[in-house]
Amino acid sequence: MNNNAVESQVIVVTSGKGGVGKTTTVANVATALARNDYRVVVMDLDIGLKKLDLILGLENRVIYDIIQVVEGECTLKQALVKDKRFPNLFMLPAAQTRNKDDLRPDQVISICEQLREDFDYVFIDCPAGIEQGFRNAIAAANRAIVVTNPEVSAVRDADRIIGMLESANFKNIQLVVNRLRSDMVKSGNMLSIDDLLEHLCIELLGVVPEDKNVVISTNNGEPIILNDKSSAALAFNNIARRLTGDNVAFLDLMQSNSFWAKVKNLGRNFLPNKQ
Repeated sequence: MNNNAVESQVIVVTSGKGGVGKTTTVANVATALARNDYRVVVMDLDIGLKKLDLILGLENRVIYDIIQVVEGECTLKQALVKDKRFPNLFMLPAAQTRNKDDLRPDQVISICEQLREDFDYVFIDCPAGIEQGFRNAIAAANRAIVVTNPEVSAVRDADRIIGMLESANFKNIQLVVNRLRSDMVKSGNMLSIDDLLEHLCIELLGVVPEDKNVVISTNNGEPIILNDKSSAALAFNNIARRLTGDNVAFLDLMQSNSFWAKVKNLGRNFLPNKQ
């Protein structure tokens, strides 16, 4: 990757549903970019339930948090945690003892404006749900990544989030499908990429296969992209490259029946018709 003349971008990573791998996506894509000479900062806006610091292995280095920044207890520079392994990667931690209502969208906008002066990419780790935390997270972003799993409940929530992003005038919304199992797709027990794209109707940014090494790396506080033998690591690296404009080919994806046929075959019809 080449960072010549890159325009600073603020990217919100969201999902609607919790537990789909949103924070893991933030941590690994951001680290991949930082390893390739881009200056990257990740903001954890999951106030009260922070975990980005754990996945990055930076929990013991946190002194201040974003709420202390907006309340004037510290400067933004003091609150930023630098990853010693990757000199270009920084994190702005969430507060664990406060709640999402302690932060306003205008305060997030102000922080992001300051961060854009020093960083090529600002990633916002959006909390699950569609309440105040979601409104805070999307306020300053100019791009959005929606993370989903290939299951009907996660897709339904992703569909709702996409609609809300479109209502907020987002023009650049891309999809990351996480934890895909080709064997389950082939057996008809998991939705395929074609199914997801047919229903969600946004650009595909990346597909991350199910990989047990992700759990191991998360428990160790080490991004999976450091594991050269991991299929998920390759996928996250490819996502980072596509974000910078590189034309990276997708793996040859299997063909499948239509989305609605698949849901019918599963005996479930949880997704409403898209208006």
